[in-house]
Amino acid sequence: MKLLFKQRFFSWLDSYDIYDENGNVVYRVEGQLSWGHKLHILDAQQEHIGTVKEVVLTFLPKFEIYAYGHLVGSLSKQFTFFKPVYDMDFNGWQIRGDFMEWDYEIIDERGNVIANISKELFKLTDTYVIDVRNPQDALYALMVVLAIDAEKCSRN
Repeated sequence: MKLLFKQRFFSWLDSYDIYDENGNVVYRVEGQLSWGHKLHILDAQQEHIGTVKEVVLTFLPKFEIYAYGHLVGSLSKQFTFFKPVYDMDFNGWQIRGDFMEWDYEIIDERGNVIANISKELFKLTDTYVIDVRNPQDALYALMVVLAIDAEKCSRN
């Protein structure tokens, strides 16, 4: 299953639609004005199904991931000089990124690929393609991408 995550050209708050490969809206992301990033994920029927929330007052960026009202894990940026490294406390997943921070891979504890994330170049706004192997992991892969994008946005 492929998801297309395309940010709007101008928005005061992070809000955008997530499309499948046929152009159908699968998820809607709505930012909430708060101290730190707080992103709510709604399904196609506009039901709230997840939240990505930045933990403030930490030395390095950290995000909590909530699904259906329950904390399911967190993602923390690690201090590195070259390749971005994130620690995940979720399903035994790990993230590997490239030097330019355009492409990522989410893998499970056995090294199996959960999802590939790639940034499309030469677009007016940040656009990511999330290629998820198992559709039931799509929401969680999306939340990982949202946390990484929010962390990059905070740096710039």
